[in-house]
Amino acid sequence: MTEPDGNNKMDTQQNKLLSSNRREFLQTATGVAGLTTFGTIGLATAKNDNSSQLSDDPFTLGVASGDPLPDSVVLWTRLAPEPLQADGGMPDKKVPVAWKVATRENMQQVVKDGTTHARPEHAHSVHVEPEGLESNTEYYYQFRVGEDTSPVGRTKTAPAPDSDIDELNFAFASCQNYPSGYYTSHQHLAEEELDMVFHLGDYIYEGGSQGSLDRGHEPPREIKSLADYRIRHAQYKTDSHLQDAHAAFPWFVTWDDHEVANNYADEIDEGTPPEEFLKRRAAAYQAYWEHQPIRRSRIPDDSDMPLYRRFTFGQLAEFNVLDTRQYRDDQTHSSEEAKDPERTILGDEQEQWLLDGFNESASKWNVLANQVPVAATDENADPTEVDFGGGDKWDGYRADRQTLLDAMANDADLNPVVITGDVHRNYAYNLKADFSNPDSETVGTEYVGTSISSFGDTSGLTQYGPSAGEPWQRFYNVDRGYVRCTLTPEQWQADYRVVSTVEEQSATIDTLASFVTEAGNPGAQLASERPEEEPIEITDIRPNQEGDLNNEYATVKNEGDSEIDMTDFILSFEGGRGQNYTFGDVILGAGETITVRNGSGEDTESTFYTGWDGAVLNNSNPDTVVVANDEGIILDEESYQPT
Repeated sequence: MTEPDGNNKMDTQQNKLLSSNRREFLQTATGVAGLTTFGTIGLATAKNDNSSQLSDDPFTLGVASGDPLPDSVVLWTRLAPEPLQADGGMPDKKVPVAWKVATRENMQQVVKDGTTHARPEHAHSVHVEPEGLESNTEYYYQFRVGEDTSPVGRTKTAPAPDSDIDELNFAFASCQNYPSGYYTSHQHLAEEELDMVFHLGDYIYEGGSQGSLDRGHEPPREIKSLADYRIRHAQYKTDSHLQDAHAAFPWFVTWDDHEVANNYADEIDEGTPPEEFLKRRAAAYQAYWEHQPIRRSRIPDDSDMPLYRRFTFGQLAEFNVLDTRQYRDDQTHSSEEAKDPERTILGDEQEQWLLDGFNESASKWNVLANQVPVAATDENADPTEVDFGGGDKWDGYRADRQTLLDAMANDADLNPVVITGDVHRNYAYNLKADFSNPDSETVGTEYVGTSISSFGDTSGLTQYGPSAGEPWQRFYNVDRGYVRCTLTPEQWQADYRVVSTVEEQSATIDTLASFVTEAGNPGAQLASERPEEEPIEITDIRPNQEGDLNNEYATVKNEGDSEIDMTDFILSFEGGRGQNYTFGDVILGAGETITVRNGSGEDTESTFYTGWDGAVLNNSNPDTVVVANDEGIILDEESYQPT
């Protein structure tokens, strides 16, 4: 599965030139279009001067590049003048598409060109793989059909495998439910100075949700046929911010479950006969390949698609792009079953491929681009627990996880880092040699990124350091955005970039926190300044008794020497996930306590009744209470004791 590599060393002057070209490209993209040999140039959202109306433009889905090698990269587009039609508004015949690759954003100094065909059996998508390119070099590309020209895209080849790389800049993202929010994160992602982007799954969602932002799914139902999947992918691709992010960098993509069906596992979709589900899976896999910059060698064979693959970036890093869906055993909610040594999330062949890659790697850093959290969660911290919610994660496949952790522990020079999506929250984890023993050796690091838009705006709660159920946690946050990474031979830096909102069409972005992992010293260390935290502690909690929320309460105390204004502080009965109470005008004196009850009733001098806040999770068995300040920083948490 290892891709071939080329041979050139990185040049400092070339890097400066590439950075300058990158800035010029963005300025061109957001300003006046320049002339090219094909016609007009602009960002992915630019209209073509030769098109009299948008519906005639065959490049409504933009352009993209991906899977760069030292001498090659995949260039993608799909012809779709009517993107929300199953055939894209194209005739039932192959159409010639000219393409060019140049070293300048105005498409001068062309180094490669040719003609390919967009075929109806592939939804008139094209996957061009120009070869003989220079390694570690920035290029620009463009397509033409007749008199119509596409937007110009920027891409970059990988460094040669033996080259010394001083720095690598990339970002990773996941979970971009279209009706749930605008792609303000992609808008800012497109403006970053990056070498590449990883998308870790849930690129589309298969359901029929409509949301409240006039971004309802098309078709307005759960999709199952090839025509439906093509329309859904095309709808997502029509978003201008997503197009811009694709046009700005080469992408590495992998899927999770929603590209096919929620929580599917291999051939299993609960309630669907396997033979029927495999037909659906085949349709979903074909539409996925048609809409992503993936090599032609990865084209699906009916319901099978070889998606896991490996990429080497000089001597600095090797990236293993995983597939934790196609080969896994079914999810389980039994902790006992999760310990079955025969259960697998990778499948035997992929697991051996990964272990062989670790053994053969000569790279400074070895990265797993992965879908679901590897670190153990508080949902299955108790190994005797019968029913837990971690079966979809590596929690439910403990033998595979332990094999992975053992491989990390056996090679002190491996410097393993896992980048993960799926859970719509930001986390930083220290990966332990034995999660049943929090004091065991830290053998790796996991950085989990939040969603681009899924679940919409949230409370913004943030926690620094360990949690009650996850002592290996170093960070937690529920904002929306992506993670930007800077990699050098000495350290990995992860910047958690979060947007102010996804429920409005524009948003600001900030780096909420930065963590580093030092080469030879696994684990995440806070590199940014930790916010000040008020001395508020939870002194007493009790879960509801027999479902009566009026018997559920939490008491918090001011442990400081001066009064604290608790206006807009938050107390959550579900660990920040739901049943949140926001304080009004409350001043808590030094040494004073206040009790908050769930449910409804009359306020007393020492007790507030909270009610419900419309939480997205309906968890009748909450396990943790947290209290956070008006900036959303969690000040304390306590777990419920068994009753």
